Formats: sequence, C-alpha cells, structure tokens
Amino acid sequence: MPRGDRSLKVGDTRREPAIDLPLIGRGRDADVFALDDDRVLRRNRDGRGVGDQARLLTFLHEAGYPVPLVHDVSGPDLVMQRLHGPVALEVSVRGGPAHGALLADLHNRLHRIAAPDWLPGWRAGDDRVLHLDLHPANVILTDDGPVVIDWVNARAGDPALDVASTVVLLRSSQPDGVDPAVVESLRHRILDAFLPKVDDDPTPQLANAIRGRQRDANLLPREAEALREWLERIA
Repeated sequence: MPRGDRSLKVGDTRREPAIDLPLIGRGRDADVFALDDDRVLRRNRDGRGVGDQARLLTFLHEAGYPVPLVHDVSGPDLVMQRLHGPVALEVSVRGGPAHGALLADLHNRLHRIAAPDWLPGWRAGDDRVLHLDLHPANVILTDDGPVVIDWVNARAGDPALDVASTVVLLRSSQPDGVDPAVVESLRHRILDAFLPKVDDDPTPQLANAIRGRQRDANLLPREAEALREWLERIA
C-alpha cells in the first residue's frame, strides 16, 4: 500500500461522518477534508476507488516529479500530504504572474517520464505520462515549489495531446464568479507565456482534445457551445 512517513487507517476515518472533518476544497468530482496540518483526505463523491491514482502518485514522486505524497488509500478515500500555498490561478486572477512559463515547465518535465506499462493508454510510441488536466487551477505554489494535483484523468500517450488539452481548457473554460473580461485577459496572458516554452506542438491533437473535453459530464452549457463552435471551425 502506498504510504508516506506517517500512516493512517482510512477505514477508521470513514466511520466518522464526513461533516466532522473540515472541508477545505471541493472539486467537480471529489471533496477534500483536513485531517491535520500535514494530511488531507480526498474522497470521491461517486464512490470510485482511488487505488490507481495513488499508485501513479507514488510512481511520480519516486521519479522526482512534484506531486503530493501519498499516506494511505482505501476505496474512494485517498489520504495524502496537505499542501500549503496559493493556487496558481488565484494568484494570476489577483493580478500576479500568469504562470504560463511555469505551466510549460511542468508539462515538459512530466513528458520526459516514461509511463509504466500498467498506466491506461500505454503502448509503444505513446508511452509518456499525461495529466490531461494540467492548468493553473491544479498547481499549488508551496514554499518548496509548485506541486501538481488532481490526477484523475491521467494516462499514457502522446505529449501533444496533454498540451492540446491544456490549450483547449484555457481557451474555452468560463468559470463562474469571475469577470468575463478578466478571464479573457488571463487566457491571453497564460497562453502567450505557455506556448513558446512548451516542447510539444498541440496543433495535431487539438481536435482530439476538444472531443475529449466535450465528454466531460461536468461541462457547463456555455463551455459546451464554445467547444462545438471551435471544433466546427477546425474540422
């Protein structure tokens, strides 16, 4: 079982109502609860197991890539390192650096790692680790450097698809609660810094990345419409 420098019996934790744990994050698929200052509990709301994700995080940690350290896993519960620091996107929205160059570096570093043959999608020639959701909202800026989170979509494949997926998300995402003018400006700031520094050209994989994004069950109607129009233009 993957573990860090301290272990936790997750089964015991799950006997306590989730409401008794402080909720510190809520994504489209999972909730994140604080266990203490060093550990969090990430729980899939649909009950899916997280063993494969824990295995990949352990593999990437051992390869030297910046991911949270795994402490324990059981069913839909993943106990891992608690990260302290702002999300890169939040810093950018507040007028800080766009972090496009940082994002490119994280892509480049990841795509140098040969995927293990147990990672979905693996085949000869398409054997790099892909995150497929690597954008500023999934990068935590800790005192020790950036750390990449949310590996639910990870698989092996062509790095150009990973870069294209980031481009598609950055160009089409329309988050609630943020001024559209700020979103549009931020898109350009990030992409202008990201594209010249990322190693792989996303162009050959753009249509595939758009189709992959369209399959997201959590897609907002306005995002779905923007993707449909984009695919029509490039097809």
